[in-house]
Amino acid sequence: MGLFNRLSSDIGIDLGTANTLVYLSGQGIVLREPSVLTLDPRTKELLAVGTQAEAMVGRTPSEITVVHPLQDGVITQPKMAKLLVEHVVKEALNGHSLFAPRVVISMPMGASSIERRALFDLADQIGARETYLIEEPMAAAIGAGLPITTPVGNLVVDIGGGTTEIAVLSYLGAAVSRSIPIGGDVLDRIIIQRVKKDHSLLIGSLMARSIKHRLASAYPNSDSDQLEMEVRGLDLRSGLPRWFNLRGEDVREYISASFATIAMTVKQVLEQTPPELAADILERGMMLTGGGALLKGLDLYLSREVGVLAQVAPAPLDCVALGAGIVLEQFHEMQRGLVSPSS
Repeated sequence: MGLFNRLSSDIGIDLGTANTLVYLSGQGIVLREPSVLTLDPRTKELLAVGTQAEAMVGRTPSEITVVHPLQDGVITQPKMAKLLVEHVVKEALNGHSLFAPRVVISMPMGASSIERRALFDLADQIGARETYLIEEPMAAAIGAGLPITTPVGNLVVDIGGGTTEIAVLSYLGAAVSRSIPIGGDVLDRIIIQRVKKDHSLLIGSLMARSIKHRLASAYPNSDSDQLEMEVRGLDLRSGLPRWFNLRGEDVREYISASFATIAMTVKQVLEQTPPELAADILERGMMLTGGGALLKGLDLYLSREVGVLAQVAPAPLDCVALGAGIVLEQFHEMQRGLVSPSS
C-alpha cells in the first residue's frame, strides 16, 4: 500500500432514505444521521442537518422548510443531497484525512444510469479521488457476514426507509432480484392515514414512528397485540388537541397488507431462482436486514408464510454501511461486486 493510501481515510456511505451512515476504513461506522435538512425560509441557508434537523420537524414555524433529499433511496434534490453528504463526511473525517478519499456509496438495486450518475457526481463534488457504487442488498449481505464471494445461494431481504429489496446473491452477483416500494417511512404514512380515517385525529411523523416502534408487530396473537399506547394529535372536528389509547392489534391490522406484499414478493423471487441456489436457501434460510427487520415478529411471519427460515442480521441497521466498509478494506477481493463510472 502506497503513502497516498495510508494517509487517506477511505469512506463507505450508506445513503438511505431515512438515515445516512458513514464508515471510515480502519475505524468502522463513525457517524449516523437522519437524512433530513432544514432551511431558513428567507435566506434559504442551511439551518440544521441530521439529528438537529429531525428534532425540528413539526415543532417549528410552518415556513421553515424541511427537506428529505432522497426518496426510495434515490436522490431527488441533488443540491440538498450534496449539503447532507458534505456535512456527514466532514463530521466523520474530523480533519483526519490528508488526501482525497476513495468512496463507496450504496445505491438502490436496479438504479438507472441517471441515478448512478447523480451519485458519482455527488462524490466528485465532495472531493473523492475514486468512487464506486454498490447495490444495497449486496452491501447488506456483506455486512451481515454472508459468504457471497462463494458460489452459494444467499437470500437477502433488505427493508429500508423507502423500499424493500430482495435478492438472491452468489459469487458477488445477483441471480434474481426485486424491489418494492415498502419501507419504514411507508409504514409511518399508513399509520398516519389510518389514525386520521378511523379516529379523526391528525398525528405527525414522529408520533407515527413511535407507534410503529412500540406497537407494530407482523405476527398475529403476539404480546404486542395487547399493548396500548397513548396517541396525541389534533382533532379534525374540533381543531383542538386530543388523545386516545391505540392497541397493538389495530396497528398490526393497519400494516398487515404491507407484510403480505413482502412475503408474496419473496415467494416470487424464489420461484425464479435456479434450483441449485434455491436448495442452498432452503438449507440456509433468508437474512433480514435494514431497519424494517427490527419490526416485532417479522422473522416469524416470513418463516411461516414463505416456508424458509428467516433470521434477523446482527445490527440490521448497520449492515449496508458495514458492507460498504468491508469492501473498502478488502477492495481487490470485492471489487467485482462494485459499479465504477466506466461500467
